[in-house]
Amino acid sequence: MSAVLAEKVVAGDTIDEAIFASLLKSIRRNRFLPIPPEERNFVGDGDFLGIGCEFLRHFVELGGLRPQHRVVEIGCGIGRMALPLTQYLEAPAGRYTGFDVVSAGIEWCQQNIAAAYGNFEFLHLDFHNQLYNPDGRLAEGETALPFESESVDFLFMTSVVTHLDPGYTTYYLREATRMLRPTGRLFVTAFLLDDANRTLVTAGKARPAFHLDGAGPDYIADRDHPMAAVAFDADWFLGTARAQGLHLQRPIAFGHWSSRVAGNFQDICVFQRSQSRE
Repeated sequence: MSAVLAEKVVAGDTIDEAIFASLLKSIRRNRFLPIPPEERNFVGDGDFLGIGCEFLRHFVELGGLRPQHRVVEIGCGIGRMALPLTQYLEAPAGRYTGFDVVSAGIEWCQQNIAAAYGNFEFLHLDFHNQLYNPDGRLAEGETALPFESESVDFLFMTSVVTHLDPGYTTYYLREATRMLRPTGRLFVTAFLLDDANRTLVTAGKARPAFHLDGAGPDYIADRDHPMAAVAFDADWFLGTARAQGLHLQRPIAFGHWSSRVAGNFQDICVFQRSQSRE
């Protein structure tokens, strides 16, 4: 059922909203899709499949994801975003590769998702990460990601740069640009501090409540666990992306973490790779 609906969601650049809504509903009701046991889920609480479907909607409606796209996810966790994509991407052109530093999550995805869907693969990156892989052998940024250049249509990072410092964030933006085809797109969620969000943080209306002392461009919410939540100066983040050859494809969809708008929790940026690298 889902495969039949997925074929009809997009015609050209037009999304059939009714068919897309039916597809998302069928995914949420699909009792055969594997859900990781609660004790193995390290990506947060809430409705595992429901959150994945919410982001599939964002990927399609905001990011321009199409069923025939070659997709890469950096920070795939334990498959929360990948699982709904199994019902949307159309093999053989529509393929997915997920990377993560948490080996247990990759192993679960290999056994429960990739084993059933031949166009999905999951790869472990043994990068050191203070929060998720403190014993990692490699420093993030030491080497290129194991993926060919200019081969990806759609790359996404959800709640990844929210746990990174400026150096690692720059590294992943640079690698994303390298992997994207000309006009390929990058979908990123982040905590971004423009003037409006800074005002709301200062007024105590934002959660996380970031500490705005310091020179930036990054700011933390928990001094005991600095990588638990990281915000960036919006100008720095956009400028860094632009320096790598990425430009905003649409206005930022600001999230409700700052109490600014109702919508997704984090801020959403959709970048497009420039035709020519800067």
